[in-house]
Amino acid sequence: MQAEQGYSALGEFWNNLKAIPREVRRAMFRGGTPTTDRSRSTFVFGNVFLHLHAVRTHLWSLRWSTTAGLGIITTAAFLITLITGVLLMFYYKPYTDVAYQSIKDIHFIVPTGRYMRNIHRWAANVMVIGVILHMARAFYTAAYRHPREFNWFIGWGLLVTTLALSFTGYLLPWDQLAYWAITIGANIAQSPREITDAMGMTEFFDIGGLQREILLGSEVVGEEALIRFYLLHVMILPLTLAALMAVHFWRIRKDGGLAKPSDADQRVIEDKKQYYPVFTEEPAKTYQLAAIVKGKTPAVDSGPENTVPSMPHLFFAELGVLMLTVLICVALAFVSDAPLKELANPLVPENPAKAPWYFLGLQEIVSFSAFMGGIGIPMLCMVGLGLIPFLDREKEGTGEWFGGPGGWRLVKWSMVVGFASSIFVEAFAIEFGWLREWFPDIPQLVITLVNPGTVLTAIYAAFSFWAIRRYNSTRAGALALFTCFLCGFIVLTVIGTYFRGPNWDFFWSPSSWPGH
Repeated sequence: MQAEQGYSALGEFWNNLKAIPREVRRAMFRGGTPTTDRSRSTFVFGNVFLHLHAVRTHLWSLRWSTTAGLGIITTAAFLITLITGVLLMFYYKPYTDVAYQSIKDIHFIVPTGRYMRNIHRWAANVMVIGVILHMARAFYTAAYRHPREFNWFIGWGLLVTTLALSFTGYLLPWDQLAYWAITIGANIAQSPREITDAMGMTEFFDIGGLQREILLGSEVVGEEALIRFYLLHVMILPLTLAALMAVHFWRIRKDGGLAKPSDADQRVIEDKKQYYPVFTEEPAKTYQLAAIVKGKTPAVDSGPENTVPSMPHLFFAELGVLMLTVLICVALAFVSDAPLKELANPLVPENPAKAPWYFLGLQEIVSFSAFMGGIGIPMLCMVGLGLIPFLDREKEGTGEWFGGPGGWRLVKWSMVVGFASSIFVEAFAIEFGWLREWFPDIPQLVITLVNPGTVLTAIYAAFSFWAIRRYNSTRAGALALFTCFLCGFIVLTVIGTYFRGPNWDFFWSPSSWPGH
């Protein structure tokens, strides 16, 4: 075929080569850059990754003070751990005879392996902190109330799954730190024997031993335990977490978005000046009848007033938080390495053997009573946390920080009670000992029922009942109890992390620890 005059195949090839980025973008995004309200709506509706978002977002939800981006931080940290975890799986071997060496290979030989492991570790810690703060934010803004009760349950499940995911990863390095931390966890699982032994019924009903065997797959921390923890860490728990997150996001949209105060529209008047007005161009079609009639769903009887398109406002904010989370994890990975101690040795106990930092508060109580510290009080807290939406059915203060009777003033007093009580009880127990030191022959059941953990719980419960009567409000009682437990968790965690040394004795500094 004769070429057209002036035609150059090489020139066309060069032009096609230069146009590749534009053509790839056009092939991916058929509608082009969204520039109108309708195209922005279509951008969200037609995108499989974004359709869990509402097309429009209320200005109240865009305020940094509303959520502080904690949900996105947690999600971003999960994605980072997922990606880095998959990369680490290429080199990690889940067998007791080679696991430790494979971690050393990742740390010292594999190119960028140390940074991948460090990023994985820091992202996991950011995820734990993020999910705790996110749940605290939902509580303090009363975002668990109708119609969001079920989503509070899902958030509760996300908290438990996140802690389990982080804990199961603790054993995988198979070093001294991991081995003896999991040994502590197994002993806590076995702690119901504290009750059954005292009642003389362990021979017939050994629920503690059963829990330990289910956790480890045998009587000791060994090959079976490592395989179980590995399978839970890389497959079962991530899939569970992903499923819960999908339901969580979906329910946020179906429940009408984030919780807002009843007068949120009046409060965002100043914010409206930062955005272009609703309906910058004539809409192509009217809202559906369901959006303007009376009904039971959150979206009904609501118009688009004081909302802006999610694209770009919400998505750009989410992208910014995502990038900030990545930056934090990468920066921490450069300045602090993931710990790796000597190869696990069942014959040489680690002293002190410490659990992950988020369980050190419980370990502090476990040192007085394994059952109450490891199972009794945590179960009580988790059940109470799950039932909050059904115990507090008030409406005042929904969507507001520290909203409800008592408000910020009650929270401040609760912080005083929470910090002061935990510090006083701990200081007393450290200085003067506890019942076992005073009465060596005292029955174990008394030790189990009366220890610093149960005393603290009783003080917090009494203060919560006082708040209910003082303000005639269940919300006030919940604010007091939640804040007290949060303060107690912080105090016990700090003591367990920085002031407990060999034999779990109290030391002002690790430099005071006895030498070997």
